[in-house]
Amino acid sequence: MASYIPRLARHKMEQMLRSFPAVLVLGPRQCGKSTFARKTVPSWKMFDMESQADYSLISADITGFLERHQGRIVLDEAQRLPGLFPALRHAIDAKPGKGRFIILGSSSPSLRRDISESLAGRVGHLELTPFLGSELAGKPKALDRPFWGGYPPVHSVKGGSARASWLDAYISDVIERDIPALGIRIPAPRLRRLCEMLTHIHGGLLNLSDIARSLGVSYHTVADYLDVLEGSFLVRRLQPYYANISKRLTKSPKVYVRDSGLLHFLAGLRKPGELDSWPRRGASFEGMVIEELVALASLRHVRPGVFFWRTQSGAEVDLLLVLGTRIVPIEIKLSGTVNRHDVAGLRQCMSDLGVKKGWVVTGGGRRMGMGAGIEIIPWSDILRKGPEFL
Repeated sequence: MASYIPRLARHKMEQMLRSFPAVLVLGPRQCGKSTFARKTVPSWKMFDMESQADYSLISADITGFLERHQGRIVLDEAQRLPGLFPALRHAIDAKPGKGRFIILGSSSPSLRRDISESLAGRVGHLELTPFLGSELAGKPKALDRPFWGGYPPVHSVKGGSARASWLDAYISDVIERDIPALGIRIPAPRLRRLCEMLTHIHGGLLNLSDIARSLGVSYHTVADYLDVLEGSFLVRRLQPYYANISKRLTKSPKVYVRDSGLLHFLAGLRKPGELDSWPRRGASFEGMVIEELVALASLRHVRPGVFFWRTQSGAEVDLLLVLGTRIVPIEIKLSGTVNRHDVAGLRQCMSDLGVKKGWVVTGGGRRMGMGAGIEIIPWSDILRKGPEFL
């Protein structure tokens, strides 16, 4: 049996259990939520809504079930039983106390809505991602992470063919089973085609009209499809940062396929060596760094702001983290060599926003300063030591 890889989210989970009656752990299917819960609270009883026996047991009499199990239980894939949440609110209010329930879910929009309507103020929110690069740092699996992504099952099988087959099955399961199970009716071939199209604009500005024309659907239909993909943790729409400055800023979001393994598979790549000649190799690195830094920021801060910055004249910064009153601008470069032209957008952003410190994360090279408050830091340093700018 493969050894368990500790998750960085454990500390925040334990902290939330001391603060709230319930904790909601959201994340994509197969990212390790169930294992994470078992390792964090090994003595708790787990019930899985995908198990027909557990589903029947709970759905037959939700109130009675919660009266018999008044705490220290984990409810997995809870979005499949929406009627659970009003009853859970009653159970929490009837017997006040912290750290009683853990709710696991893999569909964000419906679950967040049901939770906010029924359990407002009673539940802490935690997002669990696939393996982060920093969680695998120093382990053999770290070498496979950039190309194959972070889903734990990918790293439990050997060989490119087996890994590609798993990624293919995963995408099919989400599109053909999980999304329809939520009552969302979208033709599976069309949704998969959209996912494949997104690999060509990964890291670029999102133009819904262009995508709509290619798919033969309306602008609003594409927007709805993206809502579904984003809610299933497959896609991230990174919003532009707006500030009260005179420059005209871009209003369109950028789009990323969140897991690098899914990105590469959907783009038709099957071997790590194929990445070297892929035109969007730099965008792949950019997306991987963004996902890592956003996840780490979310574990260290309450609701960090996550943006990019771009003027209509083309000056751009790949990632802008707003941590309370502090703004952290981060440029991302796959190359280990950075010149003054590469940081022109970063300098302008820092000047316009009044920020004294900016960072360039590179795929290689060494750490060094570029003057004017700009620091170059290799990605390998962040994985080993953590990002000091958070």
